[in-house]
Amino acid sequence: MKYLLNIILFFTVLTSFAAKNFEINSPDGKIHVSVLINNGIKIDVQQNGRYLFSASNIEIHLLDGRILGIGNVKRSDIKAYNHIIKPVLKEKVAEIIDSYMELKIDFKESYTLLIRVYNNGVSYRFITNLKKNITIVSEKMEVKFQGENEFYYQESESFNSSYETPYQHKQINDISIKNYIGFPFLAANKSGSRILLTESDLEDYPGMWIKKTETNTFRSIHAGYPIEIIKSDNAYRDGQVKKHASFIAKTNGSRSFPWRLFAIAENDADLLTNTLVYQLAKPLQIKDPSWIKSGVVTFDWWGKMGVYGTDFKAGVNTATAKYFIDFAEKFGFEYFLFDDGWTDQGDLSIINPELDMEEIITYAKSKNIKIMLWAIWSAFEKDWEGNFDRFEKWGISGIKFDFMNRDDQKMVQFYHKAAKEAAKRKMVLNFHGAYKPSGLRRAYPNIITREGLIEFEYNGVTTEAHPDHHNLLPYLRMVTGPMDYIPYTTNNAQKKDFRPISNKPMGQGTRAHSMALSIILESPMRMLPDSPSDYYRELECTEFYSKLPVVWDDIKVLEAKVGDYTIVARRSGKDWYIGAITDWKTRDFELSFNFLGDGNYKMEYIKDGVNADTTAKDYEIQSQSVTNVSKIKIHLVAGGGWLARIIK
Repeated sequence: MKYLLNIILFFTVLTSFAAKNFEINSPDGKIHVSVLINNGIKIDVQQNGRYLFSASNIEIHLLDGRILGIGNVKRSDIKAYNHIIKPVLKEKVAEIIDSYMELKIDFKESYTLLIRVYNNGVSYRFITNLKKNITIVSEKMEVKFQGENEFYYQESESFNSSYETPYQHKQINDISIKNYIGFPFLAANKSGSRILLTESDLEDYPGMWIKKTETNTFRSIHAGYPIEIIKSDNAYRDGQVKKHASFIAKTNGSRSFPWRLFAIAENDADLLTNTLVYQLAKPLQIKDPSWIKSGVVTFDWWGKMGVYGTDFKAGVNTATAKYFIDFAEKFGFEYFLFDDGWTDQGDLSIINPELDMEEIITYAKSKNIKIMLWAIWSAFEKDWEGNFDRFEKWGISGIKFDFMNRDDQKMVQFYHKAAKEAAKRKMVLNFHGAYKPSGLRRAYPNIITREGLIEFEYNGVTTEAHPDHHNLLPYLRMVTGPMDYIPYTTNNAQKKDFRPISNKPMGQGTRAHSMALSIILESPMRMLPDSPSDYYRELECTEFYSKLPVVWDDIKVLEAKVGDYTIVARRSGKDWYIGAITDWKTRDFELSFNFLGDGNYKMEYIKDGVNADTTAKDYEIQSQSVTNVSKIKIHLVAGGGWLARIIK
C-alpha cells in the first residue's frame, strides 16, 4: 500500500508539472516564438526561420519561498490586437500602429505570464493576483544569443551609476563577468539581425541590469532594496545608497511587473523606427495634457561664461537672465532654464542674491518665455511640498532634476512621484543623472526628455562625445526614448584641434554635423549649449536652426550603419527635414527624395564647407528645387554633416 501511494504521489508531481508547449507568431509571420513550460519557463525566438535567441530560467522568487514561473498551467489563449496610439508629444511619428499577438498563460498559483509578439519585437511580463503584499528576493532571466554577435552597451562597477559611460563594442569573449551591463543592450548578429534588450512600464520596482556568465550567456540582476542612505553635506553624494538589502522589492501582491523587451530589427535602420518601449507602457494618466509644450531651451550653465558684447558683467544674475530671455524671444524659442548656481545646492529656499526672481519671471512672462529651474533631487525632496509650492507660486513651468544616479525600487518610485506631482502643478520635467527611459513618458508626457547618456557637456572634461559616439546613440539610447544630448554648438573642432575646456566646451565634428544632430537625435525639449552671443555671431546658422521642429509626424531612414553614419528624413506637417552625419571618416552618399509628395519643393541646406576638414566651423548654405524623382550627391568630411529643410 505504501509503495502504491508513493507511485501515485510521484505520478501526481509529474502530471502537475507536465511539459507544455505554446507557439505564437508575429502579425506578419516573420517572428516565431516557442514557449516551453516545464518546471520553469523558456522562450525561443526565430526570425525568418533563423534562431535568434532564447530566454530561460524566467522566474521571480518571493521571500516566502514561492516562485513565479514554476507552477501549474490553468488555461491559455492567444488573441490579436490592433490599436492606433497618438502620442501627446510626437517623437518619431504622429500615430503609432500598435499591432501584436498576445499569448496569455494563467497559472493555478494566481499569476499570469503575458507574451506579446510584434513585427519588430518580443516581450513578456508577469501579472500577479496575490492577496497580500509580497517581498521579492530576485528576478531571474538568462539570455543566450545564437550565432556570431557583436555587443554594444554601457557598463558600471556598481548600481550607483550616472548612466553616462562610453558605449562598449565587444565580442562576447571580451566582455567582463565582473561589471554590471545596463540597458539598452544591443546584440548585432553577423547575419544582419539586431536584438536590443531593455524594459518598459517600470513602476514600483528596480530597473533590470545583466551580467555575463562564465558560460557566455547573460543573466539578469537588480539593485537590492535600499536600507542605508548616505547623509552628506555634499549635495551630489547625499541620498545615494550605502547599503542594499538582500531582497530587491517590497510591493503589492496584485500588480503587473515590468515588460522584458527584445526589440528585433532586420537591419540597423529598423532600430531607428522602433517604438515598443512607448507601446508597452502604461497609457496616459493626465486627464488634460494640452498644457504640455515641447520646445527649444536656452540655459545658462556654460552659456553665461561666453557672453560678450554687452554692457553688463555676465554671470548668474538678473541682467544675464534677461539677456537669455531676450535671445529666446527673438528666435521663437520656448524656455529658459536656470541651471546650477541660481540657488544653494542643498537648500532651494536660499536664492542667489544676484538674482531678482520676481523681476526675472515677470520679465519672462512679458516675453512669453517659460522658466525652468535646475535642482538636485535629494535637496528638492527634503522640502517636497514647500519647493513645489514655491515654484508654483513663482509660475515656474518646469524642473530639471539631477544626480539621481540610481534605479533601485525607491528611486523608481521617486520618478513616478515627481511626474505625478509635477503634472498636478502643470510643470514639465527633464531628468539628468537618470536611468534609461522605460515608458513613464507615455503615462506622464510632462516628462519631456532625460539624460542617461554621454552628452555635449562631456566635451568640457573628456573626448568621449565624438562623432563615433553620435552614430551609436540613434541605435541604442534613442530606441528607448528621447535624450537630452544638447546639440548645435557654434564652437566646432576637428579631431586634431579638439581639447576639453570645462567652462567653454567645443563640439567635436563640423558645424553641419553639430546642426544635423538636431534632426537625427530625438528630444521634444532641445537645449542649446552656447551663449546667445555666439548664436548672434552665427546668425545665418541660428536662423536656420530656429526653423527646425522638435517633434515629428513621420520618419524615413535613408542610410544607417551603427557607429559609422546615419541619414534620416523627418516630416513635420507638410515639410521635410534631412539630417546626415558621419564618424571620423569621409563619406559620400547619393540621396533619393522619393519620400516626397508630388510637385516641386524648395530645399535649403547646409553642408560642410570646402575647408571643413581642417576648420570645422566652415560651412556653406545653399538652396535648390527638388521633386520626388530628384537625386543628389552629398559629401561629408571626417566628422562632417549635412542638413536640409524642404518646403512645398
